[in-house]
Amino acid sequence: MRHRIVLVLGGAKSGKSRFAVDIALRKSGRVLFVATAEPGDPEMRARIEAHRRERPADWCLLEAPLRVGQSLAGHLDGVRTVIVDCLSMLVANIILSGQAVTFSGLEPDAGLEAVRREIEEIVRILSNYRVCCVVVSNEVGMGIVPDNALARRYRDALGLANQLLAREAEEVFLMVAGVPLQIKTGGKFPVLPGSVSEPG
Repeated sequence: MRHRIVLVLGGAKSGKSRFAVDIALRKSGRVLFVATAEPGDPEMRARIEAHRRERPADWCLLEAPLRVGQSLAGHLDGVRTVIVDCLSMLVANIILSGQAVTFSGLEPDAGLEAVRREIEEIVRILSNYRVCCVVVSNEVGMGIVPDNALARRYRDALGLANQLLAREAEEVFLMVAGVPLQIKTGGKFPVLPGSVSEPG
């Protein structure tokens, strides 16, 4: 088995994380859970704890709010399944890192290239292992246009990250009200390849 990526998209409280856990539970072998969130306030700590209770206690935990690809490199030996939960928080952390935002406002690319490099690094590292990686991410591009530049840049960056990973993924699911809708299977989109434009 070569490396395999499964992307699970959806809105808030759509069942994304639960579905990712279910995928891993159906597989044999060691599971590595990669958490990208940081417990910055009581509400976030409560959310993290609620997600922790949904996972088996024997799963390995890797906390990586930034540089997930680099962090994975030293933790994949013997692992059969990886869950990255979630890409949305990783992108936010990149955009809010010192390289992306200054006191004078947004830098010209505001982390877009950093996001692209991070996705490429994750895919590159995974390609060296026989592992299934389930990536959880929010779909934030279906609502109203955000009213500030930082939120718009985050929306754009996450949309780019989702596109890049969807291209590499063998399977893509969209969660709606707890129901998984498969929108890519067998590494193929349900449209002619020539009709799909470059991510942008």
